[in-house]
Amino acid sequence: MFNFLTRKFIRDHKNIKDPKVRRNYGSFSGAVGIFVNLILSLSKIVAGAIFHSISVTADGINNMSDAGSSLVTLIGFKMSAKPADKDHPFGHARIEYIAGLILAIIILLVGIELIRSSVIKIMNPRPTNYSSIVFIILIISIIVKLWLSQFYAKIAEIISSSTIKAASVDSRNDVLATSTVLIGALISRFAGYEIDGYMGIAVALFIIYSGTHILKSILDPMLGQMPDRDLVDKIERKILSYDGIISIHDLVIHNYGPNIYFATVDAELDADKNFINAHEIIDLIERDFARDLNINLVIHADPVVTDDEELDSLRTKTEEIVRSIDQRCSIHDFRVLRIETQTNLIFDVVVPSEIDSDAAELVDRIEKAIKAEDPKYYPLITIDENYVVTYVNKIH
Repeated sequence: MFNFLTRKFIRDHKNIKDPKVRRNYGSFSGAVGIFVNLILSLSKIVAGAIFHSISVTADGINNMSDAGSSLVTLIGFKMSAKPADKDHPFGHARIEYIAGLILAIIILLVGIELIRSSVIKIMNPRPTNYSSIVFIILIISIIVKLWLSQFYAKIAEIISSSTIKAASVDSRNDVLATSTVLIGALISRFAGYEIDGYMGIAVALFIIYSGTHILKSILDPMLGQMPDRDLVDKIERKILSYDGIISIHDLVIHNYGPNIYFATVDAELDADKNFINAHEIIDLIERDFARDLNINLVIHADPVVTDDEELDSLRTKTEEIVRSIDQRCSIHDFRVLRIETQTNLIFDVVVPSEIDSDAAELVDRIEKAIKAEDPKYYPLITIDENYVVTYVNKIH
């Protein structure tokens, strides 16, 4: 069914790298969501009004908010596809995050309002007459929402959309909410207990939980979350696959919308390499990243001396000292400057974000440990924060 729909309504559906195809996937998912949720919503709201069920009405209003959310998604994908202009040189793709934020706020407001309505029903109970029509509507809704959740999940995976992934989670939660309403209706119909208001509160809590989850999934990339581990590993492996690259460090990845990345990294090359050749290697890597991964990559080349045994020994000794202080730290950009009275050891220390130690205190401990090895050593240390999930220091 999914493959049939995508072939039918999305032209060139396999060319995911094309921004137009990605936009079409997002717009199509929004259109399907609007259509499905409007039908479910109207049927439940009408049934809830006829048979005086606040929980069924609440479930219908929930579906109505889903239709509104799909409309926001549709508009978001249309607007985010706008090309870059002089005021927004990185494009408009982050509008998709704003669309997701609006979606989450709508869901939370609906949940709060439904709690209020359900409390009123509990305080002022009114007999609920569940007809077979209500049960049929609820069962069909569960089946349709299961399908819609899978539909959203497949599209979210294909185009890496946090907004559509959030819609998939919301649809899955709707299945639980509607199932709760169905169980409550069965209890009221066959056991005679009037629990419609309580079921309305249960549905509202499902809605609020879903909205909170979606809000977090949208706020994380907007605030600048840690890059995905798979993306970091892919970038590191690809750079290290080029001849002449010894190791990399200081990788920083910026997100300007789903699948739109700008990255910077320091790459170490042999200091004896011809400058023009080194430049050609860096140029080649940057072009390949733009073509193959759609990542705008800027590489800073660091020359590394590879044939100095004394330098290698000092680097190894310094690495051991730093790791003895904290195993999670690492070093790079190691250089040695020898003058008459001392030997300057110049290097950067990478400190992962989970380390709570004060930077000045950490530097002081490293300096004391190095000088304890030899008073002539004078360390000049720069502290680097690690902005990705892993740190690479590999030598081929």
